Amino acid sequence: QVQLVESGGGMVQAGASLRVSCAASGLTFSRYTMGWFRQAPGKDREFVACMTWSDGSTYYADSVKGRFTMSRDNIKNMAYLQMNSLKPEDTAVYYCAAKRDIYYYRTPTEYDYWGQGTQVTVSS
Repeated sequence: QVQLVESGGGMVQAGASLRVSCAASGLTFSRYTMGWFRQAPGKDREFVACMTWSDGSTYYADSVKGRFTMSRDNIKNMAYLQMNSLKPEDTAVYYCAAKRDIYYYRTPTEYDYWGQGTQVTVSS
């Protein structure tokens, strides 16, 4: 049974940093593209970042480029999203997702598995 469990969310002030983590189990983690998405109240789930397993290529949404960094540890079966210079508009539930493929994907419907999400709140 595949499980993705996010952690590390919280409430911070604008300009602060936060790292959210995703612990994966029940899958061959090193063969999955991992993605981070977020969903704010009343909005659609949107792409934040993803990283392929094949060459570790990483892709970011324009809104977070230069502020967020995604990484993964294929030994520990973990994915991370380091978020710096947080803004109030980054407030959302952050989800990690996994797709058994070598390519990168930005669309939520492309992913096979999802975590339950972790809340990130940034106050001004």
